[in-house]
Amino acid sequence: MADTLTLTATTPCYGLLPKTLGTCTLTETDLGTLTSVAPFKGAALSDALKAAHGMTFPAPNRATGKAGARAIWFGRDMALLAGPAPDPALTEMAALTDQSDAWTCVTLSGEDAGAVLSRLVPVNLSPATFKQGHTARTQLGHMNASITRTGADTFLILVFRSMAATLVHDLVTAMESLAARH
Repeated sequence: MADTLTLTATTPCYGLLPKTLGTCTLTETDLGTLTSVAPFKGAALSDALKAAHGMTFPAPNRATGKAGARAIWFGRDMALLAGPAPDPALTEMAALTDQSDAWTCVTLSGEDAGAVLSRLVPVNLSPATFKQGHTARTQLGHMNASITRTGADTFLILVFRSMAATLVHDLVTAMESLAARH
């Protein structure tokens, strides 16, 4: 009799999160469907996105929408639709690519969240400069990342799925270092 092998799907940070250290908590975040949206030249995509999903196409370094349905600026003429499956009508105005399995998504929250990130990113994330709804494509350690401020002390962080363990390691190390100073 042959043994049967059952494969179980797991999330990128399975078994690694959540972690709370000092004033910060790091959790894995399920954003739902992730779709890259690249508008065709001259397309009125922002209006169509607003009609279909309740948010406009984001300006550079901004995010629109809210938890559950968000559009995150993801580079020149590119956004990441997070949450809903894209309305099929959008295919007339933009190239849509499913990115759901390509990204690790975590949320870093707490009083010292900005200080934790400031140890790892070359971007000024102070609340006066990087306000709620602001986003940046930047380096986090040695990884390409997208960082969005979703609250006063809350950041949504995306890196490639293959970098999940490194992301958690780097953030937890920074959290430990900061917590030890208090």
